Amino acid sequence: MTQESLETRRRREGAALFVAFAACVPLANWMINHVGAACVAHGPCVIPVAPGLSAPSGVLVAGLALILRDLVQRRLGLVWSAIAIVAGSALSATFAPPALVVASTVAFALSETADLAVYTPLQRKGLVRAAFASSLVGLVVDSVVFLSLAFGSLEFLPGQVAAKLWMVLLTLPALQWLRDRDRRIGLWPA
Repeated sequence: MTQESLETRRRREGAALFVAFAACVPLANWMINHVGAACVAHGPCVIPVAPGLSAPSGVLVAGLALILRDLVQRRLGLVWSAIAIVAGSALSATFAPPALVVASTVAFALSETADLAVYTPLQRKGLVRAAFASSLVGLVVDSVVFLSLAFGSLEFLPGQVAAKLWMVLLTLPALQWLRDRDRRIGLWPA
């Protein structure tokens, strides 16, 4: 592949990842009120995430967002990653009640910033290691902030952390494949 075609590929993949990442916040907010094994009165719809643990249903998408942000940064760079955080937060206002929008926007912004702060210095040591470490930090920050602001309770904290960790772990083989493919074709991070 020529350098020009590699650059085009990097930008196209980056654009797709940007859209997927920005869509995570509104999708997670929509799921919290519409998808679940049970919907708590004046609270979230919840799903079982491990034996004895439940979490608001949007947790699955929130866990995926942590990895997608890292990939947006890998493909498009730090500035586009920050723009994606803002875009996702703005989109959430169209899919959720104001209180949930505030909680998810603040949690999203703080957790993704924490993820970015860990991922950025580690990325040169390896995509999978950096994404895993940064996601661990991000998922804890997101869970504590979101649950505190949205529901005034950390009742679902163990379930939130477990579900997001499952999502991160499930993506690691894909990250490994992507890293290996990028090396094979000579596609380097932005």
